[in-house]
Amino acid sequence: MTDRKDELAANLAGVEERIAAACDAAGRGRDEVTLIVVTKTWPASDVRILSGLGVRHVAENRDQDAAPKAAACVDLPLVWHFVGQLQTNKVRSVVGYADVVQSVDRARLVSALSKEAVRVGREVGCLIQVALDAGVDGRGERGGVAPSGVAELADLVAGAEGLRLDGLMTVAPLTGEYAGRQQAAFERLMDLSTDLRRTHPAANMVSAGMSADLEQAVAAGATHVRVGSAVLGVRPRLG
Repeated sequence: MTDRKDELAANLAGVEERIAAACDAAGRGRDEVTLIVVTKTWPASDVRILSGLGVRHVAENRDQDAAPKAAACVDLPLVWHFVGQLQTNKVRSVVGYADVVQSVDRARLVSALSKEAVRVGREVGCLIQVALDAGVDGRGERGGVAPSGVAELADLVAGAEGLRLDGLMTVAPLTGEYAGRQQAAFERLMDLSTDLRRTHPAANMVSAGMSADLEQAVAAGATHVRVGSAVLGVRPRLG
């Protein structure tokens, strides 16, 4: 455990240095960017170590992994983010532990989240996931809504009982006009955030950037970066 703690502390320090340098290069204060550590596939014991090292925001993308992990860490002062594609049949479980759902991308999901949040008496923060690779069906390869659908969905979240519209999220697309152009993608997300804040001023959270491209996200103006492997390492494949 001590070896793992040392490993995570060193990795975390390295990521903090990268974020600080990116903020400095962009003329931003370090306090303008929140680190979310993506703990998917890693055990609750790692979450406990990270909490002890000062991490306050963690993210998961699969409910079947996240629910028991959150239950095992319920005593820790953590903000849990759900960042994966969310099916409506998992909403009841996810609302039980997630403080923020970053992958809201369709009206049916908004309705399901609202109904469950009201039932259990919680307020759940929501980010509209923007698909910058959206096809003709208006959806992206990894979920999300096309930029043209953001305003309507945001209004729906803002008017839904039990939900709080916090802002926007994206994943740098692998296809389409922004493939391989992470900073341009994140700058596009910032433009959409500016538009959103004209009608929803409090929805100022912009979640973008991961281990490989957090610098580009910070340069573009992201308020939150989601970092997994740079902190926790790469898990060996099973089998």
